[in-house]
Amino acid sequence: MSTVFASVGTTLDGFMAGPNARPGNPLGDGGLTIHRWVFEIDAWRERQGLPGGSGEHNASAELVEENFARTGAYVMGRRMFAEGELGWPDPPPFRAPVFVLTHAPREPWVRQGGTTFHFVTDGPEAALAAAREAAGGKDVQISGGAETVRTCLNAGLVDELEIHLAPILLGSGTRLFDGVDPSVRLTPDRTVATPQVTHIRYRVG
Repeated sequence: MSTVFASVGTTLDGFMAGPNARPGNPLGDGGLTIHRWVFEIDAWRERQGLPGGSGEHNASAELVEENFARTGAYVMGRRMFAEGELGWPDPPPFRAPVFVLTHAPREPWVRQGGTTFHFVTDGPEAALAAAREAAGGKDVQISGGAETVRTCLNAGLVDELEIHLAPILLGSGTRLFDGVDPSVRLTPDRTVATPQVTHIRYRVG
């Protein structure tokens, strides 16, 4: 069976987003600095339709390439989708089916490059089941936001959690682990340290 993994960025004080996150202000005030490390690497720039040759190829780039290669489908929350809908290029960076958790039914949104957004109203279990089927044997990535990751962790639906730990402090916003059941067990099995970010992967359970 495919692995379900969450891959998210946080600050040293545990925030995934700053205050006032909304469409037009993705990740809130100061939140984009959490992902500053990714903006200049070639693997991400190529996925965004930017000149990949002008980016760096380093340990972080290799990890991003690995995640893109292993992922056959994505799951995300409605808030993350709403914030990204205005800013993602066409084709979006996913290049695979994306299943959006929502309470509002909506027809699939087909984009270029193999990305179709499907809107799931039956909860995370249904979204992950659909994503696994669509992934064709590849893994399923939970992209965020914090509420979606927390819900899936508490429900025992996540096999791996990968945190991209940025060496910054936000002081306020949305924390990843607020409300996560203390019985959730995380065992680190890989750490990739760079000057810009530390990538820590945990086995869950």
